[in-house]
Amino acid sequence: MAFTHYLFAVPMDTSIHPKISIPPSFCSTESPSSLPFPSFSSPFPPLSKARNLSIFPRINRVGHKAKAEPRESEVNIEADAFSHFKHLLLPITDRNPYLSEGTRQAAATTAALAKKNGAEITVVVIDEKQKESLPEHETQLASVRWHLSESGFKEFKLLERLGEGSRPTAIIGEVADDLNLDLVVMSMEAIHSKHVDANLLAEFIPCPVLLLPL
Repeated sequence: MAFTHYLFAVPMDTSIHPKISIPPSFCSTESPSSLPFPSFSSPFPPLSKARNLSIFPRINRVGHKAKAEPRESEVNIEADAFSHFKHLLLPITDRNPYLSEGTRQAAATTAALAKKNGAEITVVVIDEKQKESLPEHETQLASVRWHLSESGFKEFKLLERLGEGSRPTAIIGEVADDLNLDLVVMSMEAIHSKHVDANLLAEFIPCPVLLLPL
């Protein structure tokens, strides 16, 4: 089927493929011994010359050029987008006052990426309950500050989105959009624990998301 496609896509150039006229006597119904030619091959050029008339080499060349190749400029732009982060978001969705294993891992990764790229860090603490209903909320904030300071980040932006119902995924998307962030760093723990909906995450997040395995 591929041969038929290229045969229609590449018009035949009759200038390099001249017609070969066949004498009427060749189509005769008489026996071969009565034909005017001494042998069957006499009306046609030798086999080695006939191969020069083949269109296959030309078809192969056209098919080779038809292969799609990514533009170098597009590849460079995409590579730059994933290597020049200037503002990173670290969402905190669990209630562990000393941070869960996944959150600590995300904090360390965020700090390492920010240090490598000279980027800023914004931490958003999300909970469906009001602050007054979270007795260990201040302890959790102190844990966030400690883990980031251990990685060399004593200055970072802290946001609290509390008491807005069970919509952490939408809140992460809103913050990322409002602050024009370059990357969101999270642990898969947030998805496994049902704190964040993976399907909604793909819909609401306007920037790349780095999900760390457990």
